[in-house]
Amino acid sequence: MKVIGFGDNVADVYLHTRTRYPGGNSVNFAVFAKQLGVPSAYLGAFGNDVIAEFIQEELTKIGIDLSHCIQLEGENGFAQVNLVEGDRVFVGGNGGGISTKNPPILDTEDLEYLKSFSLIHSGCYAHVESELPKLRQLDALVAFDFSEESKFRTDNYLQKVCPFIDFALFSGGSLTRSEIETLVNRVNGHGVNHILITRGSQGPLFFSHGVLYRGTVEFVQPVDTMGAGDSFLTAFLIHLVQFGWTKTHAPTAEAIERGLQVAASFSARTCLVDGAFGHGQRY
Repeated sequence: MKVIGFGDNVADVYLHTRTRYPGGNSVNFAVFAKQLGVPSAYLGAFGNDVIAEFIQEELTKIGIDLSHCIQLEGENGFAQVNLVEGDRVFVGGNGGGISTKNPPILDTEDLEYLKSFSLIHSGCYAHVESELPKLRQLDALVAFDFSEESKFRTDNYLQKVCPFIDFALFSGGSLTRSEIETLVNRVNGHGVNHILITRGSQGPLFFSHGVLYRGTVEFVQPVDTMGAGDSFLTAFLIHLVQFGWTKTHAPTAEAIERGLQVAASFSARTCLVDGAFGHGQRY
């Protein structure tokens, strides 16, 4: 089993400590998978500045395969962050840098490379919606993070993404139960049968073919919540795949229930580390 994050990379720049950390949903997925003992890769676009060099160096140290990444002339993505009582607050950035305007385009060689992976993860900040139809020819399961912004929940956007993915993640801490049910029904209607709604301390909800599973939360005193959602998602997805989930075999109830527990524990540990997964650099 191998997995890959396809899409965004950024440096999370902590203003209060003058320290930057590697990040981005797709990068975090690859690193958390590696921490869980699964060979992993990242495919995306880097700039050619000091931040790009830093992220690539740290991912290489961790053992993430970057062999199909591209490097472009321009500024790498970064997000400016302050920490308030252990909770990260985004206060600025450059909107993803060069990769927003020039996201990776999958060629024949990339698609051949992707055939070796069981699971591909991407998200709304990767700007790779146009590439998702190409992934449908692969055996790999495709997961997609829709985050929390309403612009990524319109019918127009869902139609661009949902027909080409197997698993949808939404951050739904501010949603009412009625709003969650409406969202899930809409996403189901666009063809996705596996939907995870993370809700912070309220605990996650997972819908599989219309059946609701409730996850729990392991409470810790957080050092930093950066990456908590990504780590939960990664651990949950990997558990489901390891216990038999494929495009033709739905995950079992037992795998789902145990996976939610495993993911809660892994996510709690993530909250005890600065940045999404450490590897900070003073600037």
